[in-house]
Amino acid sequence: MEYENTKPLGEYLRDVMKNNMTSFRVFGPDETASNRLQAIYEVSKKTWMADMLPEDADGGELARDGRVMEMLSEHTLIGWLEGYLLTGRHGFFHTYEAFAHVIDSMFNQHAKWLDICKNHVPWRASVASENILLSSTVWRQDHNGFSHQDPGFIDLVTNKSPSVTRIYLPPDANTLLAVADHCLRSTDYINVIVADKQKHLQFTTIDEAVIHCAKGLGIWARASTDAGEEPDVVLAACGDVATMEALAAAAILREQEPDLKLRFINVVDLFKLQPVSEHPHGSTEREFDSLFTTDKPIIFNFHGYPWLIHKLSYRFKGHDNLHVRGYKEKGNINTPLELAMLNETSRFHLVIDIIDRVPKLRTKAAHVKEQMKNAIIDNMRYAHEQGTDRPEITNWTWPY
Repeated sequence: MEYENTKPLGEYLRDVMKNNMTSFRVFGPDETASNRLQAIYEVSKKTWMADMLPEDADGGELARDGRVMEMLSEHTLIGWLEGYLLTGRHGFFHTYEAFAHVIDSMFNQHAKWLDICKNHVPWRASVASENILLSSTVWRQDHNGFSHQDPGFIDLVTNKSPSVTRIYLPPDANTLLAVADHCLRSTDYINVIVADKQKHLQFTTIDEAVIHCAKGLGIWARASTDAGEEPDVVLAACGDVATMEALAAAAILREQEPDLKLRFINVVDLFKLQPVSEHPHGSTEREFDSLFTTDKPIIFNFHGYPWLIHKLSYRFKGHDNLHVRGYKEKGNINTPLELAMLNETSRFHLVIDIIDRVPKLRTKAAHVKEQMKNAIIDNMRYAHEQGTDRPEITNWTWPY
């Protein structure tokens, strides 16, 4: 099943606003509908204080008493939100992922302020968390292209105090809802959520999503073949598109190399990849080693820049075996698979990576490796000639 991940979030925010019509606002730079959050307009429109024109009645979604704050000025909006939060109210900010950098310094200052208030000014009352959604993400820029491809805002967030920063990359709509519900109920944090607005495969029921998000990361049994045994390899993913490509790689390997013991791990809470000594959401050494092992190759498909995963996890024993795929500034106006192939995060590249790093597959799976190389060339040529991916790629679903 495919669905736009942020669309149910818009319906959830609509209901939050309906129940909090004097204390909740949504802020976004002219992108509420673009980010598929337009259900909010069912209960409140965009704030508009200028002249009303006749043509505004045709989809303008404007009102004098609107609670949706839209302006093509990210720094003005985040300033409004921060002031709104400091008066004891609640809000939600969303923007295109690549343009979140416009608010870098304002994020820095709010994070520092929260850190001091939370840890050094005991008389200061708690405030609602600053919740930031990054959508229209790097991996789905089929028409905007290279200018809209930058997943680096989360790198900045990891530099600030662990007592006030949280980063979530839910893989589907239900995990996004679970994360958003948690974030809106929290205080004294900056919660950054990364979720694309385009149609994506759905992997979890709402009950599964709640449990998975509560853990922050975990083994997906349906995609694993190592139950009760030592895995030969760990395949991990963080992010919606990264997870889909990793699942597709796992499916290829299950068909082509049925004896391979593969463990599939999905990460929602990015800070679970740090030691608990460095971040309160981090993992203990036993937790991390149990999941990722200390001596098996780990192939990690990541939404953002690959070096961020190394920065977070370098203290764990298994880090020497960790090989991360992510965005490497290679992009244009590409099809989804073409962009993944350019950055070597595609299912085909992941299969090759696993074959190269699992000793028993290096020669045994040479024919499979050749098939993957051929698939890269063939799919790249098809994308260039047709301007789209092959139907079997576009319509792929988990087969097991």
